[in-house]
Amino acid sequence: MRADSSALETGDKPVGGRTPTVIRLLVLATFVVILNETIMINAIPTLIHDLEITERTAQWVSTAFMLTMAAVIPVTGWFLQRVSTRRAYLIAMVTFLAGTALCAVAPNFAVLLVGRVVQAGGTAVMMPLLMTTLMTVVPEQDRGKVMGNVTLAISVAPAMGPVISGLVLKAGDGMKDTISPWRWLFVLVLPIAAAVTWFGLRKLENVGEPQSGSIDWLSVVLAALGFGSLVYGLSHFETDNWTTPALIVAAGAALIAAFAFRQISLQRTSTPLLDLRVLLAGTYTKALVLMSIAFMAMMGSMILLPLYLQNLRGLDPLQTGLLVMPGGLAMGLLGPTVGKIFDRFGGRVLVIPGSIAITASLAGFTLISANMPYAALLGLHVLLMVGLAAAFTPVFTLGLGALPMNLYSHGSSMLGTLQQVAAAFGTALVVTIMSARTTDLVKDGIAPNEAMLSGMKIAFAVSAVLSVVVIVMAVLLPSRSDNPHGGGHGGEHGGEIPTADADLDAELETELKKTELVKD
Repeated sequence: MRADSSALETGDKPVGGRTPTVIRLLVLATFVVILNETIMINAIPTLIHDLEITERTAQWVSTAFMLTMAAVIPVTGWFLQRVSTRRAYLIAMVTFLAGTALCAVAPNFAVLLVGRVVQAGGTAVMMPLLMTTLMTVVPEQDRGKVMGNVTLAISVAPAMGPVISGLVLKAGDGMKDTISPWRWLFVLVLPIAAAVTWFGLRKLENVGEPQSGSIDWLSVVLAALGFGSLVYGLSHFETDNWTTPALIVAAGAALIAAFAFRQISLQRTSTPLLDLRVLLAGTYTKALVLMSIAFMAMMGSMILLPLYLQNLRGLDPLQTGLLVMPGGLAMGLLGPTVGKIFDRFGGRVLVIPGSIAITASLAGFTLISANMPYAALLGLHVLLMVGLAAAFTPVFTLGLGALPMNLYSHGSSMLGTLQQVAAAFGTALVVTIMSARTTDLVKDGIAPNEAMLSGMKIAFAVSAVLSVVVIVMAVLLPSRSDNPHGGGHGGEHGGEIPTADADLDAELETELKKTELVKD
């Protein structure tokens, strides 16, 4: 899917900020796969009991999903330039359906994990496909509104995930002698995903034209092993043995470095799997850091809160889902409003207050106790989600808008990759910190519940400290990306697309010309 002027020849140009049909269809599919990504978080305690696994093992239902996405998403920058929109959609949804079916019939945790990995392989394509298509067909002046509408849909999905899983698990308890309740989470998704796939293939139009090119399998292997080793090592830190996990983390970091050097080499002689020259755009890089840390905070809280509410407060999965639902709904419903404010006033008036709200909410969670009022918990969670809503739409738009049009797919892939790595990193980090602290205190004779509560407080405190970086990046971001030739305007200027970010220095401009980054 090449991002050029032909991308706009679909007969579906946006008018006055109206969301194009192709974007609506992709949002519908993305809603389904994102819903499935979060629907298992609330089922972790049930899996622990039903499959007789440990808390750390159960964590891999979410971590393996995110890790697989982190390994696959780097390929999507190359992939989306080589296939049509319809073919990318078909491959993604069929892969997702196959993984869902495998999860539904999984006889044990190992097979369930394989199914989640296959699901993630399909899911990994959808978000970059959506964002790349959006940046290609929507003019710069309308992106805030359209991105806001997209945010509404993709934010409601994770908000509804815990509620839906709670309802399904509660209803499934009555049939648990016949089928395990958690299996219904996959059985019910199958016909919905199949219907969305069929409808999308009937209505979806191609955007742009595929380009030819070969894939560098060494890069694929380096990315998968590097990111996999990093998160695997982090999730296996123990209070009494840090040597082996530290070595695994170091090996992962070395493989990621090798992957980066490989991409730099390919940029000179061939086609890189992931074009790292997007990092030369200052605004894009700042957005990348901000989004990564914010995702760490979001996923860490999404893991800790269900554990706290169910293991320490005695709530069932449905009650847990209902308690966290308002925050997710607030995030989604604010999407269109945030988009309109961004189009009118720019990003800083949203991102700076939003980043402060993120840090404040995480700091508030360090005060949790065994009898903290539910209203206070609800308020802190809503504050976190509102802060994320104020940050995500502007940061996505500013970051990708800072790139030349033909780098949108690589920019989307880089954002998606680091989001998933950060989410997996954040999930592993908070669970490892909580587990290590809990183990130490139990050995010292502290009651298990009191020990776990102390571990959660420390995990939230670490998240709050890390989120200070979000505030710093928010202050450094501009209000707008100076990209008059991006998005829906690329066809007006032929092949001479200037650098997209006002903050880019002369080095990037020289590099773009030298490597023929922007082509006719």
